[in-house]
Amino acid sequence: MPVMAINRQPVLKKCRTLGLEPAFLGISKKRSKKKLPMTHRKVSEYGLQMKEKQKAKFIYGVLERQFRLYFTKAKKMPGITGQNLLTLLELRLDNVVYRMGFARTRREARQIVLHKHVLVNGKKANIPSMAVRVGDTVEVKEAHKQMTRFTDIVSATHVRGVPGWLSSDITALSGSVVALPTREQIDIPVAETLIVELYSR
Repeated sequence: MPVMAINRQPVLKKCRTLGLEPAFLGISKKRSKKKLPMTHRKVSEYGLQMKEKQKAKFIYGVLERQFRLYFTKAKKMPGITGQNLLTLLELRLDNVVYRMGFARTRREARQIVLHKHVLVNGKKANIPSMAVRVGDTVEVKEAHKQMTRFTDIVSATHVRGVPGWLSSDITALSGSVVALPTREQIDIPVAETLIVELYSR
């Protein structure tokens, strides 16, 4: 089984550090109202670039080595490097499971994939970083659909919106990738151009 890197830092604390709303991680808890100490130190350009990279890594649950590999691949692709990078991150299987609404958070989606609850094009898939493609179908295995975590999602009164590049049937816990995501459809508060500048130093 693939080994999953574990970030043991409390999620809400990390959100405060990065100035990130927990909702972008699928967490409904409001960020703590505790204020961080005020600082008048001016943040350098490098500091701003690093913060944007840390936000992207944190949101998608990717460590430095893998993140750099994504950037290298994005740079070789036609188009805008920063947008290519976000597209590659969005097409991770764990993110697609989350975006389709089969998990409440990306962390939960990663666990679902690792525990072999998911099929891609009818075949078992247990690698969270697996890249899905346009036309691929993703579904929860029939034998696992009655698990509490899935029945709770199906019966939930509030369903998170599914982006237009995916189709999703929550009741059937199945969906497909209908197109590549556009930047407008990727609703994460990250300035990807700063990440490109950081790696271009």
